[in-house]
Amino acid sequence: MADLSQKIAQGRGDMPADFVLRGGRIFDVITGDFLNGDVAICGDTIVGTCAGYDGTQIVDITGLTLVPGFIDTHLHIESSLVTPFEFDRLVTPLGVTTAICDPHEIANVLGVPGIQYFLDAAMETVLDIRVNLSSCVPSSHMETTGAVIEADDLLPLRHHPAVIGLAEVMNYPGVIHQDPGIMAKLRAYEGGHIDGHAPMLSGRDLNAYIAAGIRTEHEATTEDEAREKLQKGLRVLIREGSVSKDLDALLPLLNDRTSAYMCFCTDDRNPLDIGEHGHLDYLIRTAIARGTSPVAAYRAASLSAAEAFGLKDRGLIAPGQRADIACLGTLEDCDAQITLCGGVQAAEQAFAARKITPPIGRASVKAPVVTPDDFRTASNRTETDVIGVIPGKIITDHLHENITPTDGDKRPDSTRDLVKIAVVERHGINGNIATGFVKGFGLTRGAIASTVCHDHHNIACVGADYDDMALAVNRMADIEGGFVVAQGGKITAELALPVAGLMSLQPFEDVRTRLEALRDAAKALGVTLEEPFLQLAFLALPVIPMLKITDRGMVDVTKFEIISS
Repeated sequence: MADLSQKIAQGRGDMPADFVLRGGRIFDVITGDFLNGDVAICGDTIVGTCAGYDGTQIVDITGLTLVPGFIDTHLHIESSLVTPFEFDRLVTPLGVTTAICDPHEIANVLGVPGIQYFLDAAMETVLDIRVNLSSCVPSSHMETTGAVIEADDLLPLRHHPAVIGLAEVMNYPGVIHQDPGIMAKLRAYEGGHIDGHAPMLSGRDLNAYIAAGIRTEHEATTEDEAREKLQKGLRVLIREGSVSKDLDALLPLLNDRTSAYMCFCTDDRNPLDIGEHGHLDYLIRTAIARGTSPVAAYRAASLSAAEAFGLKDRGLIAPGQRADIACLGTLEDCDAQITLCGGVQAAEQAFAARKITPPIGRASVKAPVVTPDDFRTASNRTETDVIGVIPGKIITDHLHENITPTDGDKRPDSTRDLVKIAVVERHGINGNIATGFVKGFGLTRGAIASTVCHDHHNIACVGADYDDMALAVNRMADIEGGFVVAQGGKITAELALPVAGLMSLQPFEDVRTRLEALRDAAKALGVTLEEPFLQLAFLALPVIPMLKITDRGMVDVTKFEIISS
């Protein structure tokens, strides 16, 4: 880190700057003006703009437009299916310079050591990874996880340099009704940053939730919902992930006035989507193409994000700010040609110099061996609760279908798009197996299984054939977790995720190739969903108003009760 005297001297031009960007123009996200002149950098800090500078290293960026580096305000890096180091290599060249993550996926499998793994990695990546400490492990009492984290477990991590505050408080009923465990966490972080998660919450219940000290929220899926949350003081994070796609719904609200209080996030986005469409660059590019002004889009992606999370050292290209800069071909294309993170160019030389934190969470799949009979659903009733998939959303419909038992079993009926879904506990806690029905996958044969299963990350399996379901589930122990497609008694595609059953140890390019093969294999089963594996993962997320499935049975969380097991 540069000495204060050096910063002042280099800013004044009394000595050459360490690094100079010459020939480009700055897009000012406060005024919307274009500013000419060099950008002088001392160490990790911008010390000069709008003037000419000498430098020890000068880079010609003639024709490029400079914008502040992008800040992803809420994501789970585990959902990229690669380690933090591969995620760094994947998104930083796209202009992302800060990622505010909640490692609650790995925390639900491994507990505090999973969070510590991310904190250790954050000290080594080129990308500045900031961590909000996971608040809901488990996310509710209705699921079995590999760990339980209480307020006292988080306190020793609070002052780690990568920590911002408390991560998304998913158990909003626990806030409203003052659950003792949730209250202890809120009190421990009172006055600091507390991230929100309150889908469809409104009126006095929303008032109560915000009064608990919660400042940001990423679950709004309609313009009206987002407007009410803005009007009540929440910073609204517009989410566009691989499954949850809220950008189009919320863009009408993003303008030059509201952009000071709105940000962008990806939440859960995999390498296939990032490779085909992009990361935050995709959100910015799409927003501008839909009519959002460039100043509103780039402000939301940088300055507003920094201010929402108390990161006062970034979000602008201005003297005294951290040298997080994306050099673009055009604002409309949002095509980063050069990315600087704290003055370091995001290139192979910088990535190769990192010290890689050893992976943890190997052999985390401790599920019972299942048989085809484990997927039978015994019942005398024909009326059946069914999960209705809503493409592009993690919320679901609670449907009711008449399914007549055959030999004491309610069987899949692909002619009605009714297939079996099961959750198999895999943490070695109780060996629970729950079954139910789902509509909307389009699957007509075979089975798909996954250990990415929000948020408890047990094994979720959907299928039309019990033999293939058993084959897919039992394969998980062999590959230490991941995604599996089975058809006709054979494994047709798979991706091993041996780090806690959530992340690959392979380069992101290899993961992307495997995901393409998995997508093709799923389509061969008749699946019509764009992202079947992540869609399956979210069918197990219980803490939002909808019908879900956990290892303890089908849950109507509108009423917060288990309705079948």
